[in-house]
Amino acid sequence: MKELSAAIDFYHSLLDDELGLISQAQLTRQMHHRQLFFGERPLTTVLRPRFLTTTQYDLLRRSIGGIMPAFATAYRTALINPDFRLQFGLNDWEEQLIQADPGFRAPSPTARMDTFFSPAGNSGEMGLYFAEYNAETPAAAAYNDALSEVFLGLPVMGAFEKRYEVRPLPGRHHVLHALLDSYRQWGGRDRPRIAILDWREVPTYSEFMLFADYFASQDFECIIADPRQIEYRHGLLLVDGITPIQLIYKRVLISELVEREGLNHPVIRAVQDGNVCMVNPFRCKLLHKKASLAVLSDEANAALFTPAERAAIQRHIPWTRVVRERRTLYENREIDLLPFLSQNKDQFVLKPNDEYGGKGIVLGWEVNQSQWDAALKTALEEPSIIQKRVPLPKEPYPSLVDGQIHIYDRMTDTNPYIWYGDHVSGCLTRLSTVELLNVTAGGGSVVPTFVIERRN
Repeated sequence: MKELSAAIDFYHSLLDDELGLISQAQLTRQMHHRQLFFGERPLTTVLRPRFLTTTQYDLLRRSIGGIMPAFATAYRTALINPDFRLQFGLNDWEEQLIQADPGFRAPSPTARMDTFFSPAGNSGEMGLYFAEYNAETPAAAAYNDALSEVFLGLPVMGAFEKRYEVRPLPGRHHVLHALLDSYRQWGGRDRPRIAILDWREVPTYSEFMLFADYFASQDFECIIADPRQIEYRHGLLLVDGITPIQLIYKRVLISELVEREGLNHPVIRAVQDGNVCMVNPFRCKLLHKKASLAVLSDEANAALFTPAERAAIQRHIPWTRVVRERRTLYENREIDLLPFLSQNKDQFVLKPNDEYGGKGIVLGWEVNQSQWDAALKTALEEPSIIQKRVPLPKEPYPSLVDGQIHIYDRMTDTNPYIWYGDHVSGCLTRLSTVELLNVTAGGGSVVPTFVIERRN
């Protein structure tokens, strides 16, 4: 887009040696001061934020608004139809946990869609493709807010804003509203004490501190708790045996909690008994499974969706299937799935049904034939999906190397936050020099996202 390219070029033109060095020094100091690190790695390794035009951001919001009714249809159908639910590949213990009514309507009050802006077909027009739906533990909203504050204070941004209006997209308040709204639906009337729940050794612990500070600034008592600190006695969920909590901001993965602590863990029992409100709830696992995109994409389920929902699926969901022995349609022709995948590895990505952080993902074009066939064989035994490759967009970003500003192309994904399974507000952007754009996997960094508009 010419409008976006012009803004990027103008920003880069401001980064002469003096302004670039001063801005980088301030950025480095601020990241250390605010503990903006993923483990020991700085969140940001570049000197420019992500810019979205108003046209791009409007496309994000409209497109998400168009596809979410289809996810809601699939979710409602899966809850009441065990045969249909088989497509999602739930484990036995997940089947057990989703029976617990969370006490509020949305299965994922906080969520994030991992998307890519890419050319659509031969038209050259910009398309938007949804590769994954993070419906369980969407992270980085607080990181994004803090990075936005840091970048807005850089000298180079001061010069840029003389020509462009810059709008940040904050997210922490949305998280708080989602928590409190769910708590009220659940039946909570008093002011809750919030527990941010995850393992103390996770690399995102510094973000929990940002959330805790924010909640405290809004007059909510908050404690960061490890699942190993939790006890359940006389209907109360307690941290360290003494501090009762009423509302859980769940950042721990349900699968990790069950695998490490078992189904008898105090949190699980308290949620099942209706004695604590947890966001996101166990039922988020249905749509969080990567198979949810296969459910939407599969022609076998087309009759479930309205014409508008089918059009949104066709427009935004890359061709996706659960890996198994079957015949299906690909580009309007019938194929024998496994032989076809074996013969066309460069067109596809293989993903485990329920992993995170890029674990287990196999990019067909980056492995040899024997490795690909072995991965397909494994996918028959361990629930997995296959997804058509989406061309990854690139943008130039400046970095300070040996005391000088250098500009490199980086692959860019666009991850809007979704609230209550309904609407978009805010956006995470990840950058990478490799095709697996994931900070957990070590393949990228995070930058704040701003909506920009040229001043008159």
